[in-house]
Amino acid sequence: MQPVQRAEPQSFDRVLTSMCTEPHPKAREAAERFLATNPGDPGTYETVAQLERKAVELLGRVTGLSNPAGYVTSGGTEANIQAVRIARNRAERSQPNIVGPDSIHFSFRKAAELLGVELRTAPVKEYRANVTAMNELIDEDTVGLIAVAGSTEYGVVDPIPAIAELAEDHEILCHVDAAWGGFFLPFADFDWDFSDAPIDTMTIDPHKAGQAAVPAGGLLARSERLFDSLAINTPYLETTSQITLTGTRSGAGVASAVAAMEALWKDGYREQYERSMANAEWLATQLRDRGHDVFGPELPLVTADLSVPMTDELRERDWRVSKTGAGEMRIVCQPHVTRSMLRSFVADLDWY
Repeated sequence: MQPVQRAEPQSFDRVLTSMCTEPHPKAREAAERFLATNPGDPGTYETVAQLERKAVELLGRVTGLSNPAGYVTSGGTEANIQAVRIARNRAERSQPNIVGPDSIHFSFRKAAELLGVELRTAPVKEYRANVTAMNELIDEDTVGLIAVAGSTEYGVVDPIPAIAELAEDHEILCHVDAAWGGFFLPFADFDWDFSDAPIDTMTIDPHKAGQAAVPAGGLLARSERLFDSLAINTPYLETTSQITLTGTRSGAGVASAVAAMEALWKDGYREQYERSMANAEWLATQLRDRGHDVFGPELPLVTADLSVPMTDELRERDWRVSKTGAGEMRIVCQPHVTRSMLRSFVADLDWY
């Protein structure tokens, strides 16, 4: 019998579409140390429970929240589901609905299906939320509004303060999905965080531009009280209740998130943002010079109207690129994407 060839992880050297990136060396080392710990049982695993509190504190610094509540999730999908769950449980409507722009992440469709909540989406204007259109969808059964800070398709930021004010006027929850954009936005010219607007909850993922190991998402709330409606009794654990969606969780994500943020906040993330934006702007210029219709970058993400066959042929040359729902090629300039990579990519593009 032939021995099975050892499997190796895919290299990032031709990956241009991932929302995640290579972990920072300190995050990688911390993840390995805490692989066997479980923050889902904080009474037993006290050290990782303390690290999770530190992770939430650091995420509060990134998002402008001085006294944050929250926890480290498996990723943006879990955080978004939990935010919808908070909105539903707090409002206690018989036929609840949530309202957001068409640009919301597909995880909200999962949330709506799982939680029995109607999802209403409003047309966008120049790829971002149209507050007037969202307002028209609100009724007495609306329990929450969703805003996006760094959309996954076009990298745009919704008018967060206006959406938060609309939610406040209707006395419903405002959730911001900053899963990808959250670690870029502190250095960009947008009003998007807890200090800018009356936001209630926010998704922000250290395992994306935060350079933590996967999985390490994040859910933050302005007040610990917002999590009360999620609490489930845990009679056989040392702690008496649990607010998380998953039970057992790996401490690797928690530890790596803390290690990455301690190593990079604030100057390291600023340098990363400036480098990623410079790369995205360079790529956008190269594509425009070749006659392509380009959108962005608003954050380090570029879309262009390359034909679908061309995109497929680039994948055949091992470039990991993806398409938007409208068929444009989509490039995400994450920290692992270098100018050298982009020069090679453009050279291959010219070959066609």
